[in-house]
Amino acid sequence: MRRLLITVTVLVVLAAGAFAGYHFSRSTSTTSTVATTTTVPVPIAPLTGLPDPSGLSATRSALTVKIENTPEAQPQRGINHADVIYEEIVEGCITRLAAVFNSSAPSQIGPIRSVRRSDREIVWPIGGLFTYSGGAPYAVHSIATAPVKTIDETSAGSAMFRDNVGRIAPNNLYGVGLKLFNFGGTPVPPPPLFQYRAPGAKIAGPAVTSFHIGFAGGYAVSYFWNPTSYGWDRTMFNQPDVTVDGTRLSPKNVVVMTVHYLGQVCELGAEANLVGTGKVQVFTGGHEINGTWKRAQIGNVTTYYDAKGHVIDMTPGQTWVELIWSGDPVSVKLAPTSVTTTTKK
Repeated sequence: MRRLLITVTVLVVLAAGAFAGYHFSRSTSTTSTVATTTTVPVPIAPLTGLPDPSGLSATRSALTVKIENTPEAQPQRGINHADVIYEEIVEGCITRLAAVFNSSAPSQIGPIRSVRRSDREIVWPIGGLFTYSGGAPYAVHSIATAPVKTIDETSAGSAMFRDNVGRIAPNNLYGVGLKLFNFGGTPVPPPPLFQYRAPGAKIAGPAVTSFHIGFAGGYAVSYFWNPTSYGWDRTMFNQPDVTVDGTRLSPKNVVVMTVHYLGQVCELGAEANLVGTGKVQVFTGGHEINGTWKRAQIGNVTTYYDAKGHVIDMTPGQTWVELIWSGDPVSVKLAPTSVTTTTKK
């Protein structure tokens, strides 16, 4: 008697696109006397809204790394793989970055620099790990009050290293992503920071070709809409902002928050107050949405609302959050008429 050969066919379908807002799934079908189908959802990375087939984003905390942003620190390493990047004003009106990783763990991240008071406000809602080179006692004490596990150059061991080839201190300290994640941190995974737009959903805001943020002290930045990559190409120091491997920084979303700096902006010890409310401009999907940011308590995630009081939906992918003060002008070039508007926050 001939045996019936049962054929098992496994089909895995993974899809990702510019909007990547779907809850993607793996479908498996077994052919036998009765056909059955099992659907397994593909995990979504909490800090990008993108599919994470590896599932690694659900197994680790957020990792925030302080990154130098001066001309001497350029080009930076690994920040194109960050999920979220905050750009804050520090003394001398220079800007510094707090890059948050979860879905990716680059082999080199940096250059890593010192902590500031604003970092406590940034990391409090997401917890996890906070990595920095060192810092003044007042700043180190400030971050010690946040619900994060801190890692500095002294405690990092092999998770940080100095690259003395072509770089000089202090701009030659780098972190190793996987080794930094091995320090643990809670919660696992981190809470989402944004709400994301469904694929094909209409964006209620004017189309924009570019915008310019007038940070003082020569640290102004511009973003140009790239319809091919569906991102905002970043320019700084009058040239394309690229990483060491030549990757153009081009986030999917740029959130421009007007905040009050406690103390005095651009002075030593100034701290961005991220609790309360203020004006916000969200640039996403080639459009601008004006509204209000709100955060009732330091432990709460910031929520962004449009003029009608609806939560603003982001495009899945990397998000930059620009922490400007009221004196920083923001110029917006609208499409297709190329009308330029300037707002003083």
